[in-house]
Amino acid sequence: MQVFLRLSKWIDVMNERIGSLANLLILLSCIVSASNALIRYGFDWSDNWPLELQWYLFGAAVMLGASYTFQKNEHVRVDLIYAHVSERAQLWIDIFGIVFFLFPSCILFSWLAWKSLFLPSWEILEQSSNSGGLPRYPIKLIVPVGFALLTLQGVSELIKRIASLLGKTHLESKYERPVQ
Repeated sequence: MQVFLRLSKWIDVMNERIGSLANLLILLSCIVSASNALIRYGFDWSDNWPLELQWYLFGAAVMLGASYTFQKNEHVRVDLIYAHVSERAQLWIDIFGIVFFLFPSCILFSWLAWKSLFLPSWEILEQSSNSGGLPRYPIKLIVPVGFALLTLQGVSELIKRIASLLGKTHLESKYERPVQ
């Protein structure tokens, strides 16, 4: 189990760093947006690439930040039943959700985004149809990468929950102590 816990810790550290990058991308998106508005209205100059860059930065922040959000347990959850059961039952609900919902959907979305979204765009080096627009294939790569990172974080969360059920976790998390 210690090998799996080390793998979990490695995934957590990686996604924490990527989460920090996502936070930076939000800041950059705001700076680009404000600069674009200032230049457009202050100097009456406009181009499409700053607007597209803002969209790309924000989209990348969302896709890359999803795994970090899941790691920090800040994702959307329907607490109708979850909040009213024991911690052990919550662990089992999480395990069920990760195995039967998160993994199948993220793996499918990652594969489809790679095959149907990114690769066709990469093969033709797709460019924006807007005048002065940016290449499309880099942002399209972010979609399968984001889902792959979310899948990896799911592996980490699954390891932590199983370890907690077994009373073997030593990671800093909500599931640090064994559950009775």
